[in-house]
Amino acid sequence: MPISDHVTAYLIVSALLFTIGAMGVLVRRNPLVMFMSIELMLNAVNLSFMAFAHFLNSVDGWMFVFLVLTVAAAEVVVGLAIIVSIFRSRHEIDVD
Repeated sequence: MPISDHVTAYLIVSALLFTIGAMGVLVRRNPLVMFMSIELMLNAVNLSFMAFAHFLNSVDGWMFVFLVLTVAAAEVVVGLAIIVSIFRSRHEIDVD
């Protein structure tokens, strides 16, 4: 069963989004931009899960998407709380 052209297009977009997110994490020094890049990477993975779930006519991809979204939301809450508490005490944030 070959992969259709539509799934290939979604996977190409997902790979591009993941690459942009990875470059944002590696290149940028701002922690907020780094968090946004991590979210972009997680959403790229969600896009590929959804493409395969639609192609395979399965709900397993949907379950993984909800799991990734839940982990991403928790990561943002904890990460932003840490960033705010560090910024209040030091007034400068160094990601190193």
